[in-house]
Amino acid sequence: MANKKIPMRQCVGCNEMRSKREMIRVLKTTEEEIVLDTTGKKNGRGAYICPSSECLERAKKSKGLERSLKMAIPQEIYEKLREEMERIEK
Repeated sequence: MANKKIPMRQCVGCNEMRSKREMIRVLKTTEEEIVLDTTGKKNGRGAYICPSSECLERAKKSKGLERSLKMAIPQEIYEKLREEMERIEK
């Protein structure tokens, strides 16, 4: 019996490859809105990040999210993402 393939994604913060289920998807919707997609099934352009605030800080510093989502991300969005990330970590 063949093993099932596990989809791998790269974190925009630490550039580490992990399974898709371990990561959190940051999504740019068609209305140019940035949200966290916990299901991984919403429509839009997505970027994956490890569920830690350190990776979010690295992604902010290296502008990894901005490159992946192809748009400038305001400071308020980073604050909102940090709050949601802390809620998910607990």
